[in-house]
Amino acid sequence: MMHTPLSRTPVSRTPVSRTLLVAITAAAAATALTSCSDSKGEASATAPRQVTVADVTIAQDKALHDALPESIRTAGTVRVATDVPYAPFEMFVAEGKQELTGLDYDLGQALGAKLGVRFAFTPQKFDGIVPAIQAGKFDAAMSAMTDNKERQAVVDFVDYSQSGSAVMVVKGNPEKVATLDDLCGKKVAVQAATNQLELLNGHQEACKKAGRPGIDVQSFPKDSDAQLALRSGKVVAQVQTKPAAGWTAKTADGGNTFEVVDDPAAQGGYGASPNGIAVSKKLPQLTDAIQKALQALIDDGTVTKIFDKYGVASIAVKEATKNAEVS
Repeated sequence: MMHTPLSRTPVSRTPVSRTLLVAITAAAAATALTSCSDSKGEASATAPRQVTVADVTIAQDKALHDALPESIRTAGTVRVATDVPYAPFEMFVAEGKQELTGLDYDLGQALGAKLGVRFAFTPQKFDGIVPAIQAGKFDAAMSAMTDNKERQAVVDFVDYSQSGSAVMVVKGNPEKVATLDDLCGKKVAVQAATNQLELLNGHQEACKKAGRPGIDVQSFPKDSDAQLALRSGKVVAQVQTKPAAGWTAKTADGGNTFEVVDDPAAQGGYGASPNGIAVSKKLPQLTDAIQKALQALIDDGTVTKIFDKYGVASIAVKEATKNAEVS
């Protein structure tokens, strides 16, 4: 399978989510992932007056609440589909339990509080999410879904992140890696059959033009194998999706083993694409209200705090856009 950075599609799941999730969910979620104060798999219809997410207390904006579709105001709930687990976006608080946590879940609770309704998350297989929205089973989806033109034909997106590939190194960055160019002539780990592998192979020409040796690409069948090579010093860096890299650096050994290289020229990662909240085209007022609520949470710093909680502050957008993908 091709490993498209955060391209959540029926034929292209990000492999790192499956190779790391058992360890992440069992070992880290219980300690590092205490979500908002009322974390539940699916919540009741009554929306609380305030919700605390990432140590920020969020209250309802009456004007935004009044702008919601009447059906949503009456129900008091936005029915949200999500595919669990997919770290760090959606996870179970503990293995075998149904309580949810993760970046998407926290952001959903913050948006719900701002809108004065509850974002009730329900697990749904990824390839069935968009059809379920079209069928009216859900109002929206928050599942690290890539905003693309094909999906825009049947749902609308409110875009909240921009993510691609990133370079992860050991803590302290002893090789002083700052950009992809710094990988020329060095051993670099990557998972086989991924877009990250294509990224490294595609950069070989740049190394050559710079008069430097090519990247010594070390391909591994699993992301966890590539990570082990980095941990053991067999390579100087690993390339993976930026959210996965950020989450790994945040949680592995209490955050003491790895760090992510933040290239100023690629803040969201190399080859970044927008990820959005998918909303039913039958509910344009909901799309507009979510967009305005998200912008308010960006402006007051809440979004940054939520993303930083999961080690991925750099992929948060500065402006809440609608249907940002134009290609």
